[in-house]
Amino acid sequence: MVPLNWYIWLSGVLFCVGMFGFITRRNLIIMLLSVEIMFNAVNISLVAFSHYMEDLAGQILVFMIIAVAAAEAAIGLALVIALFRNKETITVDEINEMRG
Repeated sequence: MVPLNWYIWLSGVLFCVGMFGFITRRNLIIMLLSVEIMFNAVNISLVAFSHYMEDLAGQILVFMIIAVAAAEAAIGLALVIALFRNKETITVDEINEMRG
């Protein structure tokens, strides 16, 4: 049986990778994927705690987070596509105005 602290370390490392990618990269798609990595890091820790505490509430919460993350990814990609069609760029530094 894998100890709980291994899951917590894995979750922490994945969250840090996602946060590093979100902060350092300027591409909107990479930033969106970094947010997804952070969501999955939280999911790993929730499932690990749920398993070790023998409570299914954490796993049910993970299913809800996965559904919200899927909707967030679909909406985010749709916004990136719409932005690319209007501005022809997905770099955050070049997108500095919200007017149409």
